[in-house]
Amino acid sequence: MTGDRDTSTGDRVIRLTTPLTDEATRDLRVGDRVLLSGVIYTARDAAHARLVAAIEKGEPLPFDVDGQVIYFVGPTPAREGYAIGSAGPTTAYRMDAYSPTLIVLGLRGMIGKGARAAAVREAMQKHGCVYFGATGGAGALISQRITAAEVIAFEDLGAEAVRKLTVDEFPVVVVHDAAGGDLYQDGRARWKKTAS
Repeated sequence: MTGDRDTSTGDRVIRLTTPLTDEATRDLRVGDRVLLSGVIYTARDAAHARLVAAIEKGEPLPFDVDGQVIYFVGPTPAREGYAIGSAGPTTAYRMDAYSPTLIVLGLRGMIGKGARAAAVREAMQKHGCVYFGATGGAGALISQRITAAEVIAFEDLGAEAVRKLTVDEFPVVVVHDAAGGDLYQDGRARWKKTAS
């Protein structure tokens, strides 16, 4: 893990390579800007339902969840010469019913947009997981940080199939950290203080 400070805002800018360690995720705090490199996996709600069903049946998963990051995204088809199409985040609450099960298995990070349920945040604190926000509406721009994409499971789900992505300095922000921090609450409080 390496880090710098943005001199204009004072925010931490941290470079992390996956798989993530417990030490790295527990050091992150809400508002930290993170540039992720390495391998991450995609899965939306339909894929999450299948993953959790497989866990409940004792069946193997298409990838080892321990230390990994799942990006909640359903990318568009890639244009010629590109690894992937537009790849913006989907709303994370759709995964709230499934995420605690994966967190218990060692999932260290999730990327999406919007707040998470209390049960998810509790599991994150207990097991050292973080929730990153990616910028919605900027899928084409974000996709430029994805250098390779491969469907590894549930191909019949189309855009929602599980993909293995290779990313290079993929930009995200820590929204919920493993210490219970909540960027949505902190941001509102900061705005009120600034406005008054």
